[in-house]
Formats: sequence, structure tokens, C-alpha cells
Amino acid sequence: MNGIDDTGVLIKRVQNGDLPAFNLIVDQWKDKIHRFAYRFLMDSDDANEITQKTFIKAYQKIDTLDEPGKFSPWLYRVANNLCIDELRRAGRKNFDTIADWSDHESENKSPQKNLEKSELSELLQKALMTLPDEQRVVVVMKQYEGFTFREISEILQQPENTVKSRMYYGLKSMRNTLTNWNIQTDYLNHE
Repeated sequence: MNGIDDTGVLIKRVQNGDLPAFNLIVDQWKDKIHRFAYRFLMDSDDANEITQKTFIKAYQKIDTLDEPGKFSPWLYRVANNLCIDELRRAGRKNFDTIADWSDHESENKSPQKNLEKSELSELLQKALMTLPDEQRVVVVMKQYEGFTFREISEILQQPENTVKSRMYYGLKSMRNTLTNWNIQTDYLNHE
């Protein structure tokens, strides 16, 4: 199975009481939801917990999903809300460091280049964690998950212009933060 059409078929099966169909949905989506939660919270244990809670809530509420074609935004909305709830519950922002935040680490680079990329990833993550939740989620969804503004708008149930504005101000704030940390622009643009 592949694609939205297959997910839609699986959702209909689950809505008709087919539990094994839900297991197939979990298999298709668990890595994406975990990656999203990890990038939002920057804690593997929290991301695991959010992933589990997302699928528990999805299973409990799947009967409320009228349009199976909108499963993706619906599922990400559940995960996003759980991530925000976790941050509020814990009353903290997580500033843990990371060795490699990028999924596109090149193994062909020199050790010096890999170290610079790792340091830059760590600084970018710290800057990202300084953003308000509503800006951070947009930056994560756009820059790291590859969603379009329209898709983000649908997931967050916010006007598209609001999403664009949050992206603009989030990136501007990150750039200002990095500038305040004396990170040079040419270093940021260097790949």
C-alpha cells in the first residue's frame, strides 16, 4: 500500500472495527510523527511518548474523521497539540545539545566540515528553541518536514497568511538570536 488513497482505505477499515488496519496506519506514520515530535521537543523520550499518545488519541478519535483524505493534517494537529501540552506541562523549554540534527549529514565531508556542521546544527536548534511555540512549529513543519504553507495552515487551522507571518518572524528572530551570539552570516550560509 502507498499514498493517501491507501491510508483512506485503511481509515475506513478502522472506522468499521478493523484493528489490524490501524496497526498498518501506525507502521506508515510512526516515524514521521516521531521525527516531528523530536524536532519540536528535542528529547527522544518525550518524542517517543508523544508518538504513542498521538496514536492512542488517533485511535480513540478516528471515528470523528469525516474525510479520510485529511488524515495527515489531522494526525499532525494531534501531535502538535500534544507537543504543546507537554511543553506547558513541563513548564520548560528544552535546550539539550545534539550531535547531529540534520538528516542530510554528508559522510564525504572532512572531519572539520562535519564538526562545523554539527556545531551549526546545535546552534540552530538552540535558536529554534528560543522561539515561541506557534513560530517554532511553523519553522519545523516548513523547513524540516517540508510542508507547504497551505498544508501547515490546514494542520494548525490558522489562516495561511498567519502561518507565513509566523515563519517570517520566526526566521527573523532566529537570525537575530544567532547574530547576538556572534555567529557570522557567511558561516550560516556555508554548506
